[in-house]
Amino acid sequence: MPYLLLFFLCISLSLFGQEELKPNIIFILTDDQRWDALGVAGNQIIKTPQMDELANKGVYFKNAFSTTPICAASRASILTGLYERTHNYTFQQPALQSQYTNLMYPKILKDNGYHVGFYGKLGVAIDRPEQYFDESDFYDRGPRSDKGGYFYKKIGSDTVHLTRYAGQQAQDFISNAPKDKPFCLSVSFSAPHGHDSSVEQYFWQEKSDALYEKDVFPEPSLGEDLYFDRLPAEVKNGFNRVRWKWRFDTPEKYQRMMRGYYRMITEIDDEIGALRNILEKKGLAENTIFIVMGDNGYFTGDRQLADKWLMYDPSIRIPLIIFDPRMPKKSRVVSDMVLNIDITKSILDFAGIKSPGNYQGESLKPYLNRPTYSLQRDFILIEHLWKLPDIPSSEGIRTDKWKYFRYRFINAPEELYDLKNDPMETKNLAQEKSYQKILRKLRHKFTRKVQQITDEQLF
Repeated sequence: MPYLLLFFLCISLSLFGQEELKPNIIFILTDDQRWDALGVAGNQIIKTPQMDELANKGVYFKNAFSTTPICAASRASILTGLYERTHNYTFQQPALQSQYTNLMYPKILKDNGYHVGFYGKLGVAIDRPEQYFDESDFYDRGPRSDKGGYFYKKIGSDTVHLTRYAGQQAQDFISNAPKDKPFCLSVSFSAPHGHDSSVEQYFWQEKSDALYEKDVFPEPSLGEDLYFDRLPAEVKNGFNRVRWKWRFDTPEKYQRMMRGYYRMITEIDDEIGALRNILEKKGLAENTIFIVMGDNGYFTGDRQLADKWLMYDPSIRIPLIIFDPRMPKKSRVVSDMVLNIDITKSILDFAGIKSPGNYQGESLKPYLNRPTYSLQRDFILIEHLWKLPDIPSSEGIRTDKWKYFRYRFINAPEELYDLKNDPMETKNLAQEKSYQKILRKLRHKFTRKVQQITDEQLF
């Protein structure tokens, strides 16, 4: 009998140990990557084999959105799991307040036994990074107005592109990670963000010179004058138009800039491949989750605009892929609307850590192990609250069928789009009599959601 008890005890301890094995997590964040700048999204030109393979083996979220289409606010939302109007962080603000930094997923993981690293563009001002990360190095494009904006970091004696530099730091982190702890590695690439102070805008590595050289990029969506002419004067005269002139205002410039933009995305894909290789060599691949996401959408000449900031889908829609090798070997394409603020709770859920009740997103983990799971979101809130004359502030909601938004500090009409029949958002129905009931309903839904968030008063 004692031998039998000992046998069952050993089996129980073995099973318990398996249940307690925490996954490693690698979170890749790109800067200004459009939702459709992926092969798996149906793009016939771009080369992203590593991202595509992760999507084809995992879950591809084809309707993922950034709650706020600007990097500072979006990154604060990703770190904290909160809407912009809750954490109140964007450009020209003091450091993120401690009550919000204490909610950041790196801190919670670190406090719960994970070895936590972050390399690249944090995009949010914080005090004393050692509180939140075991290893970290924050950097973005440099001040020079030429290729030196992207080429100023060194590996040994070689000056390398920021993408290569971040990729190497990530490889070194994996190579040297403690064997007695799971790790969470966040790699936040500056690419493919244009280098705003330069004439060339996009800078890539020599190895990519021939990439896309013979490709002809299709003309921008809604590139005709009439779509630009419909925009509010403040948008037409703002930074969206200024940066369009930098990048896309002639057919030749558009082709050249798109080649550079795609080259920079493919170079990120290369680094993902290198990380996957090192995981295989170290025997970690079968217990390492990949999350690949963009920080916001991006206009590549749509409506004769560049960059993001507005409430149209090209600006708020982002790429999102989650691959967990431990989950059933069946890929899934998810049509549900999911958000950047969902990633925060998802990371903790994957790690088996209870999320703070303050989080305003939802975990996406069930999509990976429950084939019919759906969040069944009725709508999503979208907002850009920074009060800057050159980037008109706006806010609204999006359902599967409808988009409603309004500008906040300028005299411009509300906008309402039937996304089922008009997915390109070409016909504003807000002034049409037959749509006033729908307009009022969406306006009320939006106002109620904002009031709910305001009333929560987290701290």
